[in-house]
Amino acid sequence: MLAASLNVVLGTVGLLTGFAASIFGAVQVLIGLRQRDGRMLRAGNRYAYVVLAASLLCFVAMERALITRDFSIAYIQQVGATTTPALYNVTALWTALEGSILLWVLVLAGYVALVAYRYRARREDPLVGWAMVVLYAITTFFFVLCLFGANPFAEAAVVTTEGAGPNALLQNHILVMFHPPMLYLGYVGMSVPFAFALAALITGRVGEGWLLETRRWTLFAWGFLTVGIILGGWWSYEVLGWGGVWAWDPVENVSFLPWLTGTAYLHSVLVQERRGMLRVWNLSLLVATFSLTILGTFITRSGIANSVHAFSNSEVGPYFLVFFGVIVATSLGLIAWRGDRLRAPGVIDSPLSREAAFLANNVVFTVFAFIVLLGTVFPLFVEVLQDREIKVGAPFFDRLGVPIGITLLFLMAIAPVLPWRKASTELLRDRLFWPAWAGVAAVAAAVIAGAGGLAPLVAFGLGGFAAGAAGRQLVLATRRQGFRGLLGRANGGMIVHLGVILIAVGLTASNAYTRSQQFKLEAGETVTFAGHTFTYERFEEFETRATLGTKAIVSIDGGQAYAPAKTIYKGRGMPVPTPSVKTGLTKDIYLTLADPVPDENNTAARITVSVKPMVLWLWVGGLLMAVGTVLAAFPGKHRRRATDPVSAAVPEASDDELVTSGG
Repeated sequence: MLAASLNVVLGTVGLLTGFAASIFGAVQVLIGLRQRDGRMLRAGNRYAYVVLAASLLCFVAMERALITRDFSIAYIQQVGATTTPALYNVTALWTALEGSILLWVLVLAGYVALVAYRYRARREDPLVGWAMVVLYAITTFFFVLCLFGANPFAEAAVVTTEGAGPNALLQNHILVMFHPPMLYLGYVGMSVPFAFALAALITGRVGEGWLLETRRWTLFAWGFLTVGIILGGWWSYEVLGWGGVWAWDPVENVSFLPWLTGTAYLHSVLVQERRGMLRVWNLSLLVATFSLTILGTFITRSGIANSVHAFSNSEVGPYFLVFFGVIVATSLGLIAWRGDRLRAPGVIDSPLSREAAFLANNVVFTVFAFIVLLGTVFPLFVEVLQDREIKVGAPFFDRLGVPIGITLLFLMAIAPVLPWRKASTELLRDRLFWPAWAGVAAVAAAVIAGAGGLAPLVAFGLGGFAAGAAGRQLVLATRRQGFRGLLGRANGGMIVHLGVILIAVGLTASNAYTRSQQFKLEAGETVTFAGHTFTYERFEEFETRATLGTKAIVSIDGGQAYAPAKTIYKGRGMPVPTPSVKTGLTKDIYLTLADPVPDENNTAARITVSVKPMVLWLWVGGLLMAVGTVLAAFPGKHRRRATDPVSAAVPEASDDELVTSGG
């Protein structure tokens, strides 16, 4: 009981300290801004480190409670168990509602402390000061949520000596160690550019300067969110046993929404920096991105969405809805207040220009985000208003998403070769010659490999076209500057484009050409499917302290044996499929064990075999996107600063300008 009391005391002290430090920090910065008192501003900024220390204390206290199996805490009874392996005992902290919010608080506090440290020499700058006030306000909300809505250190009504352990799906793959934290680093990281956007509106400094302050913050948050989504797809593929990576699940969708608006912002912000245009649009995109992270958190943690990812019903829903409403109302009010200052004199001179392509890109991303949002929240509105359940499934999203994806591939091919302001048809013909041939080659290779169907072939052709455009720019960059030419937004962005293209091609191939069949096999029996032989060797049972289950040993092509299984976690009593995958460059062979396990004679096994083309390309594409994000964060050799908006005609850009612009 002494250990239990210590964990609760440490955690509660941490929550109260963080709450108080957030309020005192905001008040001191506000007073310092009003009185132009540098001493008060310095003192206010130091509270960021107190908030971080308090959050870290809470996190350590909860991990200590998990490691020591402190079942006097209600949350430990929910997610802890004496049989849980050490790794999953650590990750259990973020497998349910209260702990996941505690992780959110820690990540948020880390960002606030980083901002305070990064701008320590400019803490008297009103833009930085107001950004800190906004960040303190956000941390205050989450500490209130931990103290009153979802207290992770609430003591249990009845003390037990055993708990249920984490959700069975969250203790059977190491990706649970990385997927949620990466998503949180992306979600929470959007707080920083949002805070600077509001600070720019409050101070009236709505030109291009604040964009330069937030460029890397936005880029890294977007990069973390990207990696988190990719890891989530990998986890789904490796754990759930259905053989896919994306099911348009409501909680998947709410992670995708801020990614879409964040991607649109990263493109359109280049137009504002270069031409002074799209000021209202960019502010609106940042507000939408941060607001969607809060809306997504509400959907995930309120329990209103029926999802493998969602948490059970809780009392935090109203907190998030009120916070979401305050964010939207405050942001729109500030944008309306500064409407006169947000007007930009620059205009798009020609539809054949980089800014026009970026605007088209933004329209497509916004339409895509609206479709995903509509398909996600419409069933929730129907349930609330009409008390009936409906489901908007994958066919809706696929039917509307495929043409949008094809359009984006086309824009990815065209935009990189366009100069600013205006391009001639002769210039485009010259720059698109080799990319177009790359597209033709991609279609020819797909047909030779046996691909068919109009939509997949169009996707392959446009993928090759876009890859050719990105490759052309990278060749120009490295030819003139060596490997340093890969640095900067323009060329790092091209590597991101290549990653996106690999993912698009991999998804197209795996969705269009997967072949599956189930076999009932006796021990020693061999079947042939899709050019491969599968031999069922034997059936095995296994048991550990935490699990028991069955697995079938299957050899592929007379070589290595694979073992698809069904695992039951004793604390949860929930059977979890464990697929076994043979991964290759061009295709995966995906084995799952179907029910009943075993059959009535205890000899035969039902094995589902799926041959899935080009799945590995998804993970390689995600890696390229991560690498490109890092390269884009570093300034290129000819990095441009924000310029005054102009619309006068200028000579067409050379390839040198094409390579370095936006870097």
